[in-house]
Amino acid sequence: MLHRYVAINRRDAIGPALDALLEVVEEVFPIEREDALAARDVVLGASQLSARDAIHVAVMRRRGVERIITFDRGFDGVPGITRVT
Repeated sequence: MLHRYVAINRRDAIGPALDALLEVVEEVFPIEREDALAARDVVLGASQLSARDAIHVAVMRRRGVERIITFDRGFDGVPGITRVT
Protein backbone atom coordinates (compact mmCIF):
# COMPACT_ATOMS: atom_id res chain seq x y z
CA MET A 1 0.00 0.00 0.00
CA LEU A 2 2.77 2.43 0.85
CA HIS A 3 4.47 1.65 -2.45
CA ARG A 4 1.33 2.43 -4.43
CA TYR A 5 0.48 5.70 -2.72
CA VAL A 6 4.04 6.95 -3.08
CA ALA A 7 4.05 5.89 -6.77
CA ILE A 8 0.92 7.93 -7.51
CA ASN A 9 2.13 10.85 -5.40
CA ARG A 10 -0.68 10.56 -2.83
CA ARG A 11 1.37 10.70 0.34
CA ASP A 12 -1.46 12.65 1.96
CA ALA A 13 -3.64 9.53 1.71
CA ILE A 14 -1.16 7.15 3.34
CA GLY A 15 -2.23 7.82 6.93
CA PRO A 16 -5.98 7.40 6.42
CA ALA A 17 -5.51 4.40 4.10
CA LEU A 18 -3.18 2.65 6.53
CA ASP A 19 -5.56 3.32 9.42
CA ALA A 20 -8.46 1.83 7.41
CA LEU A 21 -6.42 -1.21 6.42
CA LEU A 22 -5.34 -1.91 9.98
CA GLU A 23 -9.01 -1.94 10.99
CA VAL A 24 -9.69 -4.96 8.73
CA VAL A 25 -6.54 -7.07 9.08
CA GLU A 26 -5.89 -9.27 12.09
CA GLU A 27 -2.09 -9.17 12.05
CA VAL A 28 0.79 -7.60 10.12
CA PHE A 29 3.56 -10.14 9.50
CA PRO A 30 7.26 -9.29 9.45
CA ILE A 31 9.46 -10.22 6.50
CA GLU A 32 12.10 -12.73 7.55
CA ARG A 33 15.25 -14.06 5.90
CA GLU A 34 13.53 -17.24 4.75
CA ASP A 35 10.88 -15.09 3.05
CA ALA A 36 13.54 -13.32 0.98
CA LEU A 37 14.95 -16.69 -0.09
CA ALA A 38 11.50 -18.05 -0.92
CA ALA A 39 10.61 -14.84 -2.81
CA ARG A 40 13.65 -15.38 -5.01
CA ASP A 41 12.26 -18.77 -6.02
CA VAL A 42 8.76 -17.33 -6.51
CA VAL A 43 9.90 -14.51 -8.79
CA LEU A 44 12.11 -16.83 -10.82
CA GLY A 45 9.20 -19.23 -11.32
CA ALA A 46 6.36 -16.73 -11.89
CA SER A 47 7.16 -14.00 -14.37
CA GLN A 48 3.86 -12.15 -13.83
CA LEU A 49 4.86 -11.19 -10.29
CA SER A 50 7.00 -8.26 -9.24
CA ALA A 51 9.66 -8.71 -6.58
CA ARG A 52 7.37 -6.96 -4.10
CA ASP A 53 4.52 -9.36 -4.94
CA ALA A 54 6.87 -12.32 -4.58
CA ILE A 55 7.69 -11.19 -1.02
CA HIS A 56 3.96 -11.09 -0.27
CA VAL A 57 3.53 -14.61 -1.66
CA ALA A 58 6.49 -15.94 0.33
CA VAL A 59 5.23 -14.48 3.61
CA MET A 60 1.70 -15.71 2.89
CA ARG A 61 2.90 -19.24 2.21
CA ARG A 62 5.06 -19.34 5.35
CA ARG A 63 2.14 -18.12 7.47
CA GLY A 64 -0.55 -20.23 5.77
CA VAL A 65 -2.48 -17.20 4.49
CA GLU A 66 -4.61 -17.98 1.42
CA ARG A 67 -6.37 -14.65 0.72
CA ILE A 68 -4.98 -11.23 -0.13
CA ILE A 69 -6.83 -7.93 -0.39
CA THR A 70 -5.51 -6.28 -3.55
CA PHE A 71 -6.42 -4.99 -6.98
CA ASP A 72 -3.17 -6.49 -8.35
CA ARG A 73 -4.21 -9.16 -10.83
CA GLY A 74 -0.75 -10.73 -10.78
CA PHE A 75 -1.90 -12.74 -7.77
CA ASP A 76 -4.65 -14.42 -9.81
CA GLY A 77 -2.16 -16.89 -11.28
CA VAL A 78 -0.61 -17.93 -7.97
CA PRO A 79 -1.72 -21.39 -6.85
CA GLY A 80 -3.24 -21.45 -3.38
CA ILE A 81 -3.87 -17.69 -3.21
CA THR A 82 -7.24 -16.02 -3.71
CA ARG A 83 -7.33 -12.31 -4.49
CA VAL A 84 -10.06 -10.33 -2.69
CA THR A 85 -10.96 -6.87 -3.99
